Amino acid sequence: MNPPALERFLTYRLHVLNKITDRDTNRAYLEDCGIPLGEARCLAAIGRYAPLSVNDLARAANLNKGQASRSAQALVERGLVEKTMSASDGRGVVLAPTPAGLAQYQRVIDLIVRRNEEIFGCLSADEQRLLGDMLDRVIGHLQPDADGAAD
Repeated sequence: MNPPALERFLTYRLHVLNKITDRDTNRAYLEDCGIPLGEARCLAAIGRYAPLSVNDLARAANLNKGQASRSAQALVERGLVEKTMSASDGRGVVLAPTPAGLAQYQRVIDLIVRRNEEIFGCLSADEQRLLGDMLDRVIGHLQPDADGAAD
């Protein structure tokens, strides 16, 4: 028995979708917000869940700790995020948006809404809901401790 063509595997199609959407979304963040995708995802997480430690940011933005730390530092250097020492952990830092960061956070959220419409607009509202439910099930199956933090 021959296996299905490579492009018929769901994992392959998810990879293609991820590459296409990341490429186009990165371009949109640079053009509309002036920041790359990784920083935008971090700002979205910080804006939504602040105050956050770098570890919490990594989980919320689905990045490794090094990526989260570099993106957070870039956001600090841009004046969009402030970094203060943690009251509970003297070695740790806490990240929170600055006033400029909150304004940029809103632009990022507006772009996320627009990108979701561009990507999934070919599906009806019912199909989008069904796809969302199916993705939640697969994520829950693979990552049972997922807390629902998103992009």
